[in-house]
Amino acid sequence: MTRVRLSVAERRGELLRAAVEQIEARGVAAVRIADVASALGVSNALVLYHFSSKEQLVAAAFRHAAEADLAHLRKLLGRRTSALRRLRSAVRWYAPTGQAKGWRLWIEGWAAAPREPVLREVTQNLDRQWKAALAEVIAEGVAAGEFHCPDPQATALRLTAFLDGLAVRLTSYPGAIPRAWAQQWTEEALTRELGLESVPLTPPMSNPA
Repeated sequence: MTRVRLSVAERRGELLRAAVEQIEARGVAAVRIADVASALGVSNALVLYHFSSKEQLVAAAFRHAAEADLAHLRKLLGRRTSALRRLRSAVRWYAPTGQAKGWRLWIEGWAAAPREPVLREVTQNLDRQWKAALAEVIAEGVAAGEFHCPDPQATALRLTAFLDGLAVRLTSYPGAIPRAWAQQWTEEALTRELGLESVPLTPPMSNPA
């Protein structure tokens, strides 16, 4: 079968989507240029024409996977409603029980970043963008008198650190924490950080995994 001739942008997009799928399936360390090429029925040389090395391909794949989620985050935070509503909506979506980025992909990225300088630079930059977007709307809420938060940047850092850690637990050990508990813990964390009225705490797990 003759393959449809794609533009450079279309071909890069196709390769990046395939790379994301292969990373999720095989992990950063194990994935090869040949795996991405084979998934699309193209040559290794074609992949290397667009991305000069596996490291460049992996870093670009992570950037590609995050761009849509960053755009959606900014859409949620840009709605014409209160800062608290926007922030709560964004945090619920970003949480590992929400509909945001594929957490398995990001856990792979975090694990590989210490050994992959290019990937580390990409993931750190994306992480800064997430935190900056949250900190900005937190500052808006403080200015509007919706809640109290002396350091919006520190709050954004703590919230994302909590959610990232929870994501690792839920992804690595499916079923170890009930989904409802994770959702409530997320709400409790947000409530505490913003100095809002406290909510009941979930009872401790009797047999943690």
